[in-house]
Amino acid sequence: MKIAISGKSGCGNTSVSRIVADQLGYSMINYTFRSMAEEASIPFKEFCALAESDDSYDIQLDKAQVAMASSGDCVLGSRLAIWMLKDADLKVYMYAEPEVRVQRIMRREKRPFDVILQETLERDAKDSARYMRIYGIDTNDYLFADLILNTNELDQFQAAEKIIEKVEEVLKTIHASG
Repeated sequence: MKIAISGKSGCGNTSVSRIVADQLGYSMINYTFRSMAEEASIPFKEFCALAESDDSYDIQLDKAQVAMASSGDCVLGSRLAIWMLKDADLKVYMYAEPEVRVQRIMRREKRPFDVILQETLERDAKDSARYMRIYGIDTNDYLFADLILNTNELDQFQAAEKIIEKVEEVLKTIHASG
């Protein structure tokens, strides 16, 4: 069973993916630019600036995530998981209003709302433009996902619960058909 979970920063992708993986006993794939920056011993913001001018970083990251997901039951949580993991058994897209996302990021990073809002909106715009340029993916076109979760009113545990319920439905369907 392969589960792909996507959404913009602050939607809960990482937290929810971790909870789902833990509760199902699946491996959690959370290989990100942060991971790549750490491996290269480059500060995260500097690494992101490099990635903005060199598409090979995105391509390397996305290929690595898909390769990691080929090893069995897993949860892949990433911005592009539902687009890149073509053979996912369940594709989940999580969204939340920018203000809600910023509040969540603020709790994690302990920085001012205005600063995080500006950075988040800029990051969203840059990410969207990059994904369109590299892959032709419009990250605002996610209606093909099997489950779309508005996380404005859900905490990470409630969102994970909804995903696990959907996983159980999918597993029943798979077992019934074969």
